[in-house]
Amino acid sequence: MAAFTARTGKRVRPHAKTHKSPLIGRMQLDRGAVGLCCAKLGEAEVMTDAGIGPLLITTEIAGEPKVARLVALRKRAEVMAAVDDMDVARALSDAMRAAGIVLDVLVDVNVGQDRTGVRPEDAGELAACVASLDGLRFRGIQAYEGHLQHVYLEAERRLGWRQCADRMLTAREQVTKRGLPVEIVSTAGTGTCAFAAELPEVTEVQAGSYPFMDSDYAQVEGLPYESSLTVLASVVSRQRGDTAVIDAGWKAISTDAGMPVVKGRPELEYTTKGDEHGGVRGARMTPGERIELIPSHCDTTVNLHDEYVCARKGVVEAAWPIAARGRIQ
Repeated sequence: MAAFTARTGKRVRPHAKTHKSPLIGRMQLDRGAVGLCCAKLGEAEVMTDAGIGPLLITTEIAGEPKVARLVALRKRAEVMAAVDDMDVARALSDAMRAAGIVLDVLVDVNVGQDRTGVRPEDAGELAACVASLDGLRFRGIQAYEGHLQHVYLEAERRLGWRQCADRMLTAREQVTKRGLPVEIVSTAGTGTCAFAAELPEVTEVQAGSYPFMDSDYAQVEGLPYESSLTVLASVVSRQRGDTAVIDAGWKAISTDAGMPVVKGRPELEYTTKGDEHGGVRGARMTPGERIELIPSHCDTTVNLHDEYVCARKGVVEAAWPIAARGRIQ
């Protein structure tokens, strides 16, 4: 990813929701990242406590308790937020102004994911509202197309990206028509950042999964990244015929994106066996035998664990705490 930045001139603001680790965040900053994205306030608080920043909170913040936390965070850190609602923008501005501070803001644009974000044609009106508020400073737009990241076929993914890019450019045009500068256009993930680099208007990408990848991302064509994250599991029983039972179930590895893959053992197939256990079919295995599972979704699996055990060529070199684990508010 550092090479991507050097080659394309696009800034990278990696997503901390993948690793939830200030140590890894520091490595990314040391390799040229301009800051980190955080999905939630809790992540941003952990990163700030560790001296990591600047930060962009990509998920909308609403309601008095969270706004109060954002004010407290902004008092001690360089933080930017995304908004998609005028009333929320006004509430944020009032709170920041009362505290004597200013919050940098990106207008969040829906480019096809249909989760958060204003319609592209409404981006100018919201940007003008933000720019008029004393407690906020308009910086640009966020246009994340998460629904494309795991489209396996490169041609299909590129076509989808072009449609999203057209919506993003419409939003940018609506803002510039209001006479407002668009300093930041933040978009793209690991699966689409190469496409985003081809568009001059894009200033930065929000890739998150690239340090780890997962077995689902491994099926996405055209990506240069390799899998580095596994869950170590042990066989605990062989009483179920051709299925060995291992000590890694839903509490150890997520299955929201499908089943994990057994690293280096393509003949083996993982099956779910509940909270504490999984099954592995395809070979006679011995109790105590160990295997490594490549998760189907790195983000949700990381959030299940307390630490990374860092190994190089089979030798454990470090244990890194997953400090923002569970910080989902």
